[in-house]
Amino acid sequence: MRIFKTKWFVRYVRQERISDYGLRDAIERAERGLVDADLGGGVIKQRVARTGQGRSGGYRMLIAYRSGNRAVFMYGIAKNYRGNIDEDELATLREIGTAWLAAMPEQLDLAIKEGILEEMINES
Repeated sequence: MRIFKTKWFVRYVRQERISDYGLRDAIERAERGLVDADLGGGVIKQRVARTGQGRSGGYRMLIAYRSGNRAVFMYGIAKNYRGNIDEDELATLREIGTAWLAAMPEQLDLAIKEGILEEMINES
């Protein structure tokens, strides 16, 4: 399973001090079938805990996800900052997610080289 973060998402998790451990946990839960919400088009929503707190009051992450293959963290928001995204935003994220899930390995490698994506190191 390859796990990626978009350039925007890398800045967001750095600003919010969200650990890769929390992100990896969200994907591990999805791999076990524990998906918080399936938003269609290969996009799922997973909760990620704030440091020292539970997931319910933490962050909501929108992820392009294909089981056993790849996950691309695209968007995150703190629950106390904003409730839900609107339909237009979700439609755009579905289009972007579909493209990332369909990308060939060479395209992913180029996106990494150009700084568009960052691959998370697999620590398992």
